[in-house]
Amino acid sequence: MQKSSVPDQNQKNPMQGIMIDKVIINIGTGNSEDAQANAKSLLEIITGKKPTDSLSKTRNPSFKISKGQKIGAFVTVRKKEAPQLLKRLFESVNYTINPASITPNSMSFGIKEYIDIPNVKYNPKIGMMGMHVNIAFKRKGQRVKIRKIKNNKIAKSHGIVSKEEIENYLKKEFNVKTAE
Repeated sequence: MQKSSVPDQNQKNPMQGIMIDKVIINIGTGNSEDAQANAKSLLEIITGKKPTDSLSKTRNPSFKISKGQKIGAFVTVRKKEAPQLLKRLFESVNYTINPASITPNSMSFGIKEYIDIPNVKYNPKIGMMGMHVNIAFKRKGQRVKIRKIKNNKIAKSHGIVSKEEIENYLKKEFNVKTAE
C-alpha cells in the first residue's frame, strides 16, 4: 500500500513544537562584594555550574554604583540539564505562575528565598537571598537562522512562540498552572 502524498489533517507539523532554549538564574547583589561571593556560591550549589558576574552598564551615583562594577551573578543552563532544573524551580513556587510573566518566546518568575528549592539547605554564611528565573523558548529549526555556514531566513511566524503555546507546553511538561 502506497503512502498518500496528502498529509493527514490531524497530524501536526513536528517543526511547530516548542522546546526550552535556556534557563537563566540571576541574583542581584548591588555593590556589596560579600553578597557577590555569596550569590556566586549559591548559584553553584543550585545548578552545579560556574556562575558569571553581572557588570553595571551605566553609572548610578545614588546607589554608589560605577560603570563596570560587579552588581550581580547569573548562570545559564541549557540542553538536558534545563528541564531537570526547572522541575525543582517550579516546585519552589508550587507549580503556579502569574500569566503576566509569560511573554512571546520567554517566561520569567521570581523565587523569594532559596530554601524553597528542594534539596537546598539553609547556609548561615550565605544568608537569605532571592533570585530571578528567566526561561527562553524556541522552535525546532531555529539553528538555520543562527548558524555560521549557509544560514538562511526563517518565517517570522516560525520564530515567535506565543503565550498560549508556552502555557500549554508548561502545563503538559511540568504540570504548571497559571494563577488568575
